[in-house]
Amino acid sequence: MEKIRLSKLMADNGLCSRREADAFIERGWVYVDGERVSVLGTKVNPDQAVTLDEKACSELSHAVTILLNKPVGYVSGQPEKAYKPAVSIINRESRFKGDRAPLRFVPSHLRGLAPAGRLDIDSEGLLVLTQDGRIARQLIGENSDIEKEYLVRFEGVLTDRGLTLLNHGLSLDGKALKPAQVFWEKDSLLRFILKEGKKRQIRRMCELAGLKVTALKRIRIGKIKLGLLPVGQWRYLREDERF
Repeated sequence: MEKIRLSKLMADNGLCSRREADAFIERGWVYVDGERVSVLGTKVNPDQAVTLDEKACSELSHAVTILLNKPVGYVSGQPEKAYKPAVSIINRESRFKGDRAPLRFVPSHLRGLAPAGRLDIDSEGLLVLTQDGRIARQLIGENSDIEKEYLVRFEGVLTDRGLTLLNHGLSLDGKALKPAQVFWEKDSLLRFILKEGKKRQIRRMCELAGLKVTALKRIRIGKIKLGLLPVGQWRYLREDERF
């Protein structure tokens, strides 16, 4: 049996992300078959039992996930040029008053908070920011199969052939796209359901169908809907919610 890196095994088993695994290993919070492992890069057999110290479990249990209705004009991740990152919106005042999560906002909830997926600067809607590597892996890991749903306003003439192409038959960057679900809602409004998220994918897909996107809003990720969350406000993902 070929050995693999301990951090990869931990991520594959859903214990945490690889980044978190490396941090826990360095702190001596990881045990393999009951033996403490504190050396990064350690390789183990895939069938060995991996457990976490109580301190690691406590840290994971306190990790928060935030749902933000990102406005146009903010970037998802690192600041770009004169544009602010979406995380800069998160504060006590911008929290949705209808948030039913029992958590009290504290500055430590911003530490290590990172977007689990992108949303273009000229797009708005549901953006997930999380401290939990397990959730990030679920949403954007290489094997992620989570649906993302969007409402898209467009200019141009949409033909039956164009709609067929949007659903299946387009390629970007020389690679065929996964089949999409694209519905013509009314007039100049489309609804997209995708299971992948290439850079500016919907806008580029529409261009290939002869359309220009004028507005784009993400309204759902997996089982989590944007709902009544106002633009520029956020709420916590509750313990009873799952993607």
